[in-house]
Amino acid sequence: MIPRSTYQRMLGLAGKVAVILILGFLILPAAVVTIAAFNDKAILSFPPQAWSWRWFGRALAYQDFRDGFRNGLIVTAWSSTIALAVGAMFAFVIDRYRLPFKKAIEGILVSPLVIPHFTVGLGFLILAAQIGLSRGFAVVVACHVILVLPFVLRSVYVSLKNLDESYELAAASLGATPLRVLLTVTLPLLLPGLVSGWLFAAILSFNEFTASLFVTSQRTQTLPVAMYNYVREFADPSMAALSVMYIVGTAALIAFANAFLGLGKVLNIEQSH
Repeated sequence: MIPRSTYQRMLGLAGKVAVILILGFLILPAAVVTIAAFNDKAILSFPPQAWSWRWFGRALAYQDFRDGFRNGLIVTAWSSTIALAVGAMFAFVIDRYRLPFKKAIEGILVSPLVIPHFTVGLGFLILAAQIGLSRGFAVVVACHVILVLPFVLRSVYVSLKNLDESYELAAASLGATPLRVLLTVTLPLLLPGLVSGWLFAAILSFNEFTASLFVTSQRTQTLPVAMYNYVREFADPSMAALSVMYIVGTAALIAFANAFLGLGKVLNIEQSH
């Protein structure tokens, strides 16, 4: 019979091995892409036989990638900002007011979470063609607003639920007008939720591909669409190099938010404790 202490040690060791295997499985695709990005040969292979940085230079110099990056920033800035304004307004109204069909309204607002993105993209493509609109930035931004709106809505709604309304009542009892209470008390307390909502909306919008494939043209294609068009013609490690830069950029953005705002506040973690 195995002693109890030995059994506990074996169980603890098995748990640690399982955690390491799961974590390794999660980061395995990113690790493979990162290593493949430094392949010296003009073909995607793993592991590389020789190492080189040249594909990073090609990815940075490729004009379609540069245009896609610029277009992605334009679409991301507009869509995440509009989604923040609309989502915050709906979250405030849903939390503070009694509305008829409140559950139905909430369901419609978060429905893009369960509707396939290609359905949203195809719908916008048909609508734009029907009313004579080209696949310009306005169509792309409108499509992205719908896709990222649920994330902003939920982020601000959680912040409102965690907000201590006694601060607002105290300000109102001292004579502050509703607008002054909103601007000087409510919005500052909601800032972590607003920032987290905008941040996640921006990341999702910049990385969105499926719906963008339907609503973008050569002039407005975003970076993921440009990468898709590139891989249809070429199979060199430029894609892997660009993916590595994607990962580094996103990590830097999260680190920036953590350094200046505190990741706990941005993710609404501190309020939940």
